[in-house]
Amino acid sequence: MKMRDGITVSDSEVRSWERSLPVVAHDLVEAGLGQVEMLIEYKLPLTSKRADVVLAGVDRRTGADAYVVVELKQWSRAEVWDEDPSRVLVHNMTGKPKLHPALQAKGYTDYIYGFLVELARRPEALHAVAYLHNAARGDVLDLYDAVKDERTLLFTQSTRGAFVDYLRDRFAPAPGRAAADHFLSSEVRPSKQLLAHAARELRDRDQFVLLDEQQLAYQLVLHAVDKARREDLKTVVVITGGPGSGKSVIALSLLGALSARGLSALHATGSKSFTQTMRRHVAKGSPQTKAMFKYFNNFMDADRNGLDVLICDEAHRIRKVSANQYTPARLRTGRPQVDELIDAARVPVFLLDGQQNVRPGEMGTLEQIREHAESKGLNVQHVSLDEQFRCGGSRKYEDWVLRLLGLHEQPAEPWTDDDDFEVSLAESPQEMEALLRSHHERGRTARMTAGFCWPWSNPRKDAGGWEQSLVPDVVIGDWARPWNVKGDRAIGDAPPSELWATNPGGFGQVGCVYTAQGFEYDWNGVILGRDLVYRDGKLMPNRAASRDPALRPKTVTDKEAAELIRNTYKVLLTRGMVGTLIYSVDEETQAFLSRLLR
Repeated sequence: MKMRDGITVSDSEVRSWERSLPVVAHDLVEAGLGQVEMLIEYKLPLTSKRADVVLAGVDRRTGADAYVVVELKQWSRAEVWDEDPSRVLVHNMTGKPKLHPALQAKGYTDYIYGFLVELARRPEALHAVAYLHNAARGDVLDLYDAVKDERTLLFTQSTRGAFVDYLRDRFAPAPGRAAADHFLSSEVRPSKQLLAHAARELRDRDQFVLLDEQQLAYQLVLHAVDKARREDLKTVVVITGGPGSGKSVIALSLLGALSARGLSALHATGSKSFTQTMRRHVAKGSPQTKAMFKYFNNFMDADRNGLDVLICDEAHRIRKVSANQYTPARLRTGRPQVDELIDAARVPVFLLDGQQNVRPGEMGTLEQIREHAESKGLNVQHVSLDEQFRCGGSRKYEDWVLRLLGLHEQPAEPWTDDDDFEVSLAESPQEMEALLRSHHERGRTARMTAGFCWPWSNPRKDAGGWEQSLVPDVVIGDWARPWNVKGDRAIGDAPPSELWATNPGGFGQVGCVYTAQGFEYDWNGVILGRDLVYRDGKLMPNRAASRDPALRPKTVTDKEAAELIRNTYKVLLTRGMVGTLIYSVDEETQAFLSRLLR
């Protein structure tokens, strides 16, 4: 079965609809509201999230448009989780606790307020309910404790009559078609309230200190925004810089400054780990500010120039196209992702490191962005941060890494001491881990990564079948450690993949490039696998040793695979801000490194 937008729906979803939607429809009819529109599986703007039902009709008191978000649950029994009252334990359902359904519905309404211009000035127009239509009130009694918002209510099978009365009180017995059309066709952009909230959250952060070229890039964007508004002129800004050059500091400073001015601005990346970390740490405790952080593929059907500014951080992660196997058919146009991002704002800003493309299909480089922009007749302004000192780490070390990997015109050379950075060769993975652990236990951030040269197993069930544990796949002699968690659920003390680099529990697993990219930590340990070995006087990529499914022969050529492997190690080797430890599993490569790292 397919939805209107061409999304294929699973059999379980269809069964859920068959059990829940007729209940809501029957209640509307009983309330005499058969003409109220039901927007089923409404997709929230600029996200992949969907609300079960949005009811659209006429306000009984004012005659204006009125809406209710309905979150439907078939649960029969549930209780609030003692450790977190925003989550609930559901009877006969395994897995982690679920988000409280009333808070889930409220979150949808808050998000909709933040982005639908149609509703921005009318907060009273949109209400929310959670409807547990199979549950008796007494079997979910403590869920009511979390319902404290007068515009968010909870109903059950036992209180079905109250739900019908609520519908009668909310809606007039009149056609809701016009209200539904207004809702679905509303302009999408951050509301003034959302921008003001984000500005308050981001203001006065002492880590947002801009220096030299950082300040130049920041002021260039603000000038381009002023000019775009004053002269109706669109400008593309590209800011390039290596690891530690402050690209993300510029991005967040811009987001705060633009929001404070009341200008519509959003932050986007192509990395789930990076975006989730921004939401968790930068927007900590603020659901409204979290909504400012998006993904590149959220702009496939965005309004042209609908935003004043779109800040594309980690733009080297831009892909050829946004569409994937889950994309609705109507959006599978083959349109380049970079064009979608350029078109979405009056001033699109791209912050990137051109040597961090590590996956096939990634195309975020200065040259490619310039080509696409100029093909549209747009002016491109470029600022390079590479001439300024890093915020941490060492420019000298970064140049050494480029030479080592063959990404510089000059050959590899021995490392000479740098007062700002320490580089050394570990004799074994055991020694590397022990040194990193000593830093970790003293309160410094430390992580260990490796090339993708070992299998990556799914978690295994422990005795009893209830708990799971990670499989120690990275095996070197008698030393073995697991990769970081694959998905978005913690396994034991190991955090979800997107939090591996920032959660203390990430120490003890080996990170891969997809979880390390975009992050920096004090001490960095890197294991070179057999996909990069020293032969004939230089380091040579060896795709045959890679386990990365993205490097399959049918996917990329040998030349492309070699470039991606070099870029992968460039990313892994430049995460450290204080020092880096290196070890190679290949004897000849380890001997070569020992000559460079005395």
